[in-house]
Amino acid sequence: MTATTTTAAQAVAGVRVAGGTWRDDLRAVRMVWKRELIRFSRSRARIVTSLAQPILYLFVLGSGIGSLAATGATRGFDFRTFMFPGVIALTVLFTSIFSAVSIVWDREFGFLREMLVAPVRRGALVSGKAIGGASVATVQGALMLFFAPAVGVPWSPVLLVELLAIMALTAFALTSLGIVIASRIQQVESFQFIMQLLVLPMFFLSGAVFPLTRLPHWLNIASKIDPLTYLVNPMRRVVFAHVHATARVRAALLPPVTWNGWAVPVWLELLMSATVAIALLLVAVKLFSHTD
Repeated sequence: MTATTTTAAQAVAGVRVAGGTWRDDLRAVRMVWKRELIRFSRSRARIVTSLAQPILYLFVLGSGIGSLAATGATRGFDFRTFMFPGVIALTVLFTSIFSAVSIVWDREFGFLREMLVAPVRRGALVSGKAIGGASVATVQGALMLFFAPAVGVPWSPVLLVELLAIMALTAFALTSLGIVIASRIQQVESFQFIMQLLVLPMFFLSGAVFPLTRLPHWLNIASKIDPLTYLVNPMRRVVFAHVHATARVRAALLPPVTWNGWAVPVWLELLMSATVAIALLLVAVKLFSHTD
């Protein structure tokens, strides 16, 4: 009997309590990220409708404004080329921030509570959500690159890689911002109302639609406070590096972002944006650590 009991005890597999290790956290990040991609891939209507507004801005609004702006230094230059980086930013902006609305949905239907009681750190759940939302927004923004030749922007491997890198940074920062806001909102209706108050001002103040030259003083200050400004400008400089534009066109449509007369370099704009993105993610993790 003793030998049999010993043999049976040896045959029992060891049990490991889940949670507490970095492997469990990485697995949680991967699962939440994968869930975001699955939800995106299964919603074809979402993909199409998310492209409708940027296409209207690019080809309808861009053509209309271009006909008015075709004077002086910009005559002969396709204004839609100028708007193209801004429209990409619009696509990433809406997709990134509104991807956080699923947090509010999950809270209303109880799925968020099931996620929060999982034996993993909440930071892993938030990170997975941020990476997943950023991945979806980057893919959505990348779809706009198919329209680049139609607005005078030639395809180039360097151009595509640089734009995708900036889009990924933009998507990560904006998704983290959306998560911060969604962490303290209980109803979807409230989230949509706040997003409308936040998203449209961020878009228009960033210089996505009009150049940041000869603006009123108050509007100039507001554009420099807008964090999206420091992401639209690098994208536009990447585009202008691959298109033919005269010095007068560049002076009119590609002014640098300045602080008290000092032109902010592109590397500093990207560094600040990355710092803000990480800071927002840490704030989101802290907020979720106190979520019941």
